[in-house]
Amino acid sequence: MSGGPGLPQERRLVTAVPGPESQARLARKQSLVADGVGNALPVFVAEAGGGVLVDVDGNSLIDLASGIAVTTVGNAAPAVVRRVHEQVDAFTHTCFMVTPYDGYVDVCAELADLTPGGHAKKSALFNSGAEAVENAVKIARVATGRDAVGVFDHAYHGRTNLTMAMTAKNMPYKHGFGPFAGEVYRAPLSYPFRDGLSGDEAAARAVDVLDKQVGADNLACVVIEPILGEGGFVVPAPGFLPALASWCRERGVVFIADEIQSGFCRTGDWFACDHEDVVPDLVTTAKGMAGGLPLAAVTGRAELMDSVHAGGLGGTYGGNPVACAAALGAIEEMRTHDLPARARAVGERIRGHLEKLRAEHPVVADIRGRGAMMAIELCVPGTTEPDAARAAAVNAACHRAGVVTLTCGTWGNVFRFLPPLATTDDLLDEAFAVVAEAFTATA
Repeated sequence: MSGGPGLPQERRLVTAVPGPESQARLARKQSLVADGVGNALPVFVAEAGGGVLVDVDGNSLIDLASGIAVTTVGNAAPAVVRRVHEQVDAFTHTCFMVTPYDGYVDVCAELADLTPGGHAKKSALFNSGAEAVENAVKIARVATGRDAVGVFDHAYHGRTNLTMAMTAKNMPYKHGFGPFAGEVYRAPLSYPFRDGLSGDEAAARAVDVLDKQVGADNLACVVIEPILGEGGFVVPAPGFLPALASWCRERGVVFIADEIQSGFCRTGDWFACDHEDVVPDLVTTAKGMAGGLPLAAVTGRAELMDSVHAGGLGGTYGGNPVACAAALGAIEEMRTHDLPARARAVGERIRGHLEKLRAEHPVVADIRGRGAMMAIELCVPGTTEPDAARAAAVNAACHRAGVVTLTCGTWGNVFRFLPPLATTDDLLDEAFAVVAEAFTATA
């Protein structure tokens, strides 16, 4: 058998999940892979395509995770496969810093065209989202001559030392790994379900903290996810992001949008910032950009990007030619199939299912998100007290029934739904019927 889009798009259970073959391989994994590398669902995947994952026991699982927003165009999308094969046949690596190649420059051209704003832009390519965030901060510090970095409650920016400092959640991302990088300051985010503030009110609160605790003259940059990822898919109240970006612009603070999880069609537009016409100075991207291959980028105003001395940005594998080919294939798929529109349609369909769920289960306290980046927050009915235990129970029930789901949020009480945009409507409907059954079974 072969994976890719030709794989039957169905949920099929032939064993328990995980099945005996996965369990046998899990035992081998436990003897060879560090315990610190966990698994949300311990099934070993043999092939994948469209909206399904097929494990080594022959179970076909509906994928509502996309490898945490990576396989937006689906696994093994045709244009990605074609371009990767062509590139592998030519060469796999030279290191762009040694001898350059067109693929890297072609990806930078696409980023200049697609990211928000009509100004002159340049990019630098890296391997992971954390690398991109860390390099964006480096660029901002050189460009401004300042040191301080402003971040927000519930943020997630990565697992390197600097990005751990920027990340809000202790367990499992920061616990025991300190001391962390200094000059990182945290401000309150707009969290409409919990603070009830308008966007302007929440922005004024955040700016007040940054002004008083740091001082705008000391801030190199403010880094924010336009829609939070690991922090719970929180969508700031309308006006929050524009007000924050305006404050940064007036005070010479570099405004950095971390679009690593929300970028590349996921929210129903090319980037989440586009929903309120926010134009960041720098944008970090990764995840959905390259159809499953490791690639990340910092894209921004040409004068900011050029502030760093030659040799100050880069990395051995950054902008690897095969990953660049995959990105060009993924972007081709996004354009050919109008995936922003598809994400909007997927979001409407998911929201309909979630509204029915909330009507039947008062533990569903909030529905939020945009496009194919949707979430529900679970709380003890009639309160805002997080119900992480119920989230864990529902999550386990979904896994047993053959649907791959993910929880997230500062308190572990949020479900995030990230289906590949190649998923069919029928498959989505079946997946959310399983989710509804899991809520009923755990009531």
